[in-house]
Amino acid sequence: MNQIFSVTPSKEDLSYQNPVVGKSQKIFRQLAVLAIEILLTIPLGLAISWFHVGGIAWILGGLVSGTVVLQTLRVLYGYCSPPNRTARKVGLVLVGLTVGIANSPGNLAHVASVVPVFVFLSLFLLVSGGVIGYIYSRFSKINLLTAMLATVPGGLGIMASLAADYGRNVTLVAMVQAIRVTSVVFLIPFIARKSAGNSLNLSAITTDIKLFSFELSYLILLFLALLLCALAVYVAKLLKIPAAPFLATLFVGTGFNPLINSLPFVDHIHFNPPLLLKLIGQMLLGITIGEYWGEKPSFEKKTIVYALISIAMTLTTGAIAALMAMQLTSWDWLTCLLVTAPGGSAEMILVALGLNHNVEIVTAGHLVRLIAINFSLPIWLFLFRHLDSKIDVAD
Repeated sequence: MNQIFSVTPSKEDLSYQNPVVGKSQKIFRQLAVLAIEILLTIPLGLAISWFHVGGIAWILGGLVSGTVVLQTLRVLYGYCSPPNRTARKVGLVLVGLTVGIANSPGNLAHVASVVPVFVFLSLFLLVSGGVIGYIYSRFSKINLLTAMLATVPGGLGIMASLAADYGRNVTLVAMVQAIRVTSVVFLIPFIARKSAGNSLNLSAITTDIKLFSFELSYLILLFLALLLCALAVYVAKLLKIPAAPFLATLFVGTGFNPLINSLPFVDHIHFNPPLLLKLIGQMLLGITIGEYWGEKPSFEKKTIVYALISIAMTLTTGAIAALMAMQLTSWDWLTCLLVTAPGGSAEMILVALGLNHNVEIVTAGHLVRLIAINFSLPIWLFLFRHLDSKIDVAD
C-alpha cells in the first residue's frame, strides 16, 4: 500500500529512467484512489439517504468520500495529487445524458416564454459576482483577476483551470469555489426537506429498480447514446465551447429519444439510462468536489475569513435573486431557489432531480446561466485583466 501511494520514489524506481513508466504509475495511482473513493461512497450514500434528501445523497456521499480518502492518504503516505479532472468530465457526461433524457424537448418548450427572466437573473448574478469579486480583492489585498475567478459562479473546474492558464492562485480560487458549491449542495436539500416536509416527492433507490439491464436492444441503445455523447463532446471541444462535457451531452440526451423515434423502422420507445450510470455520474461529481477539500492549502486564518465573507455575500445575492424570481414568475420558492442558487449547474440540476421538483425549469434556468456566463467569459476576463493592471499601476 505504501509503495502504491508513495510520492517519494526510491532510486531504483524506473520512473526516474523511463517517463512512460512514471506516467503509467501515476495513472494507476489515480485509478486506485478513485476505486477506493467509489467503494467508500456506496455505504456513505446509503447512510445519507436515511436523512431523506433524495438522490442527492450520492453527491454528498461522494463529497465526503473524496475528502476523507485524500486526507487519509496524504497523512499516512504523503500522497498529494490534484483533483481528478478526467473523473469529473466523465461524471459530467453521465449527468448531462441523464438530465437531458429526463427533459424532453416538449417539457423544455413550455418554459421558453420565461427565457428573458433566466437571462436577467443570469446577468444579475454575473454582475453581482463581479462586484463581490472587486470588494473581495480590495479588503483581502489579492489581485482582481484571482478574486473575480474565485467569486463568479461559473463552475469550480472551469474557474480553477482559468486561474492556472493566467498564472493566478489556483488553490485559492479552487478553495473559494469549492466552499461555495459545497455549501449550496449541502444546504438546499435540508432546507427544502425542513420547509416542505412530506410534500416533496423525493427519489431514492428502491429494491424493485434494476441497476442495469443486459437486454440486447437496451445495450444497443445505451451504446448509441454514449457514442453520440462522445462525438458531441469531441465536436464541442473542437469548437472551444466551455463546459463541453456537460453542455454537449445535455443536448444529446434531450434529443436522443425524439431522434430514435423519428426513424421509420423504430416503434415508439422511451430510453432511460441505467440507474447504475446515474449513480456513478453523481458519485464522480461529489468525489471531485471532495478532492478539492482533500488537498492541504496553506492559507492564513484571515485569508479563510475573507473567503468566507465573499461566499456569504454570494449566497446572499443568490437569495436576493430567488426573491426577484418569485416576483417575476409564478414559481414556488423552492423552484426559484434552485434556479438562482450559486452552485455548479450540474450539481443544482441534480439536486432538483433528486428532489423531483420542477426539473425542466431548473434545467432551463441553469442552462441559460451556464451559456451566458461561459460565453461572456472572454469579455469579462479582458475587463478583469485590464482593471487588474490599472489597479497595480495605481498601487
